[in-house]
Amino acid sequence: MSDKIEIIRDNCTGCLLCVRACPFGAISLIERPEHPKKNKLAVIDVSKCNFCGACVEACKKYRAIVITREDGHPAVNLSEYRGVWVYAEQRHSDVSPVVYELLNEGRALADKLSTRLSAVLIGDGVEKHAQELIYHGADRVYVIDGPIFREFLDEPYAEVLSGLIFGEKPEIVLMGATNIGRSFASRVAAKIKTGLTADCTGLDIDVSNRNLMQTRPAFGGNVMATILTPRHRPQMATVRHKVFKKAPRDAGRKGEIIKRNPDFTKLKSRTGFLEFVSDTTTKINLAEADIIVSGGRGLGKPEGFKLIEELASALCGAVGASRAAVDSGWIPYSHQVGQTGRTVAPKLYVACGVSGQIQHLVGMGSSDIIVAINRDPEAPMMKIATYAIEGDLYEIIPCIIKEIKK
Repeated sequence: MSDKIEIIRDNCTGCLLCVRACPFGAISLIERPEHPKKNKLAVIDVSKCNFCGACVEACKKYRAIVITREDGHPAVNLSEYRGVWVYAEQRHSDVSPVVYELLNEGRALADKLSTRLSAVLIGDGVEKHAQELIYHGADRVYVIDGPIFREFLDEPYAEVLSGLIFGEKPEIVLMGATNIGRSFASRVAAKIKTGLTADCTGLDIDVSNRNLMQTRPAFGGNVMATILTPRHRPQMATVRHKVFKKAPRDAGRKGEIIKRNPDFTKLKSRTGFLEFVSDTTTKINLAEADIIVSGGRGLGKPEGFKLIEELASALCGAVGASRAAVDSGWIPYSHQVGQTGRTVAPKLYVACGVSGQIQHLVGMGSSDIIVAINRDPEAPMMKIATYAIEGDLYEIIPCIIKEIKK
């Protein structure tokens, strides 16, 4: 049984209270000319509704909205599900860097649960990577190898992974929040009828009930929400590259490699691969940069990024930016760091005129050293910085550049 919400038509007066109360814009009014006194009726778009109850609270007087909550009983036998899985994403037989980060976090989760950590490797000619996944923390690697998996296509990949999940019953499945992962994870979750939390910034275990505590920004990044999937298994989450540290390599680790051969004739796809076009940009990859210098609204003008670029060049680093600077049109979106931009974890992050809203912090908080330059000593970025420099960035940055060039 799932949560349900309904309008009691005879009670609704079309007063707009519920429309104004809904934080998700899920409620609107429609005309109902057949009712002379109550000629408007509230309707709810369930695809937008979060079942938060704000509308019910607003409609206490008329009691025109009713939410029926799910009964709370597990939808599956939770005791049958054991083990932590990491989907080992690869493209052209190169394993994605986020996989080794997920293995590190997956290892910690599996140890808390006293269970096994497994990796799932799907592709064409990818078995050679299985041992490397074991060296980075996996106890077991499932290998599904075949020509149909040479290029990523949602349907055959989702079919084979969901089939494996149905058969082996892991309690947790982690995937990278990449272009592939975002498309793939949601399809798999829908096929196996479980929950999925996207773009997590933190994962932990409630050992009392084996629930995965999945933390991610919500409401535009203004709050951090911890999301649970208590009634369904597996618990699925995607995580961006650089959120977690890479797992250490231990060439002495032993593990098990299990080859699976599905019926390839049953794997169909309504889409086909046409061509792969590689990125030919000569710019530094922001996500992989060891040093990043970011500018924010505190620059005051788009020309301020010339100074940011000069400092980045002196440090042999990349240029980043806050969402405020990008939204102002001062710099292209490709430089944006944060929840709606790139997640980075450089050795040095220099924030110039960046106040440090939570949307930005979740995208760079794992940096080894953070230097903040800001007029406002109370700015959030100044409080989390390794080194906080209070003052006018247009006076401070030229001095830093001068010292670097000496």
